[in-house]
Amino acid sequence: MTSEDYYRRVNGVREPDPTLGKKANLTPERAVVEPVAAAPTEPMPQPELPKIKRTRVILADPRQSAGTLRARVELEEQTSWGELLIKDLVKAQLKTGMLLWGLVIVLLGSLPALFYFLPGFGRVTLIGVPLPWLLLGVAPFPLLFGVGIWYNRLAERHERDFVDMIEN
Repeated sequence: MTSEDYYRRVNGVREPDPTLGKKANLTPERAVVEPVAAAPTEPMPQPELPKIKRTRVILADPRQSAGTLRARVELEEQTSWGELLIKDLVKAQLKTGMLLWGLVIVLLGSLPALFYFLPGFGRVTLIGVPLPWLLLGVAPFPLLFGVGIWYNRLAERHERDFVDMIEN
């Protein structure tokens, strides 16, 4: 069949078949099959069925213990034990934050004391800029940035440990 069977040409432009979209008789014509008599002594051959490979479906992870499920339920329902777990995580992160805060206070707080007790150190210049200006005006920014990154890594480690404790 060519495309001319399905389309008509009108002034050089193809138009769709006018029967498109109309309900057609979609039922196939049924062929009449006449039964053939088989010999009564021969059994009818059974077609071989293809072997179906079984697939095992696992709905629950057997490695997950009941303790893991219990811990998750305790956290979701916010029971006293779940609150204790969360408080321990918060305490660990607060302890880390306070230790790093103390480190920053000691480092930055010792600079004025250094300049007070060693007046000659306060008169040193670097590239025409007094050293106290550089140490108090520029040095804290990289220090605080580094301490912030350090705290972030430690907080993530505490959270990873917390999740590992819950899942194991």
